[in-house]
Amino acid sequence: MAGAAQLLIDSFEARYHSTPDVARAPGRVNLIGEHTDYNLGLVLPVAIDLDCWAASAPNRLGVLRVHSGNLGESREWPIEQIAGLGATGHWTDYVIGIARQLRLGRGRDLAIHSTVPLGSGLSSSAALEVSTALALGWAGDLPSIELAKLAQRAENDFIGLPSGIMDQYAAVFGQRNAALLIDCRSLESQAVVLPAGAAIVAVNTMVKHKLGQSAYRQRVAECGAAASDIGVGSLRDARPEELELIGDPVAQRRARHVLSENQRVLDFVEASRKGDLHGMGRLLVESHLSLKQDYEVTCAELDFLVDRAMEMEGTFGARMTGGGFGGCTVNLVDPGAVGQFKETLGKAYLEEFGIEPAFYVVRASDGARRVS
Repeated sequence: MAGAAQLLIDSFEARYHSTPDVARAPGRVNLIGEHTDYNLGLVLPVAIDLDCWAASAPNRLGVLRVHSGNLGESREWPIEQIAGLGATGHWTDYVIGIARQLRLGRGRDLAIHSTVPLGSGLSSSAALEVSTALALGWAGDLPSIELAKLAQRAENDFIGLPSGIMDQYAAVFGQRNAALLIDCRSLESQAVVLPAGAAIVAVNTMVKHKLGQSAYRQRVAECGAAASDIGVGSLRDARPEELELIGDPVAQRRARHVLSENQRVLDFVEASRKGDLHGMGRLLVESHLSLKQDYEVTCAELDFLVDRAMEMEGTFGARMTGGGFGGCTVNLVDPGAVGQFKETLGKAYLEEFGIEPAFYVVRASDGARRVS
């Protein structure tokens, strides 16, 4: 059993005096295909070797008790009140959202430990949702699209964030040593083995601008308006020549990003299959520029990290990953250059913003599983 799981079991037994079941779900880095999932488009994430672990056992108290080892926080709610709760903006909203989807009917104790950094764009929330669903008793087979859908509903219906399914899908279906090409309309996927010769390095800006969630909802609405002008159900069905049918210039730019990003996903997969690391890197940079200029979800910190990374020898490509307005960049870097990359970029970022960035050299990982 993994060391993290055993530590969680030991702390759970000390706190709750019972032996739990344990589940694990990974975070993810989206290589390319940003803000396309809720437009039923194409994405290419990798589940990563940073995880959320959840331990749970029944109690006879008629309450749901939750403890986060990372944050040192505990909360509890009577089971009969869960159906009537509203979102509060606290991290436990994700737990409550899952408990409501599961229609939790008896007391449970739950302990969480996560190595996925919060607010980083590496999908700590989906890792929490999926691991919590497994720990609290979701009993279906693995992997399962129903588990991904349940976790997405918790986020959409309770949290109120109109997100697509990419994050939960990656947490459930992740494959070791491969990215997942996901069609967010058909919900089919295929493994894409990445070429040797490039390390995946996520760089955390350590900032998350408050504009993020409101701007996310605004982008969803703008894409819906663009699709309506074209006369299609979603931008997945739009064609580049139809962009001129969109009356609002802002909505037109949003749609242009989505259409061009879907094509970049396909081009990136083709470059990957050819082992063309420079071509893959070029597409990452093009994606970032589109997110900056057409979708307007980057920020000074993200732009700085991408610009400086691309000035460094051994960097094939860089772009923001995640929702934007902070969080992480994803970089393809020559493995032999990773040490210098971290040292040089970290120093430059500290000098510019007075913040030390965090670096994560990640590997493609398997999806969620029950540990015990």
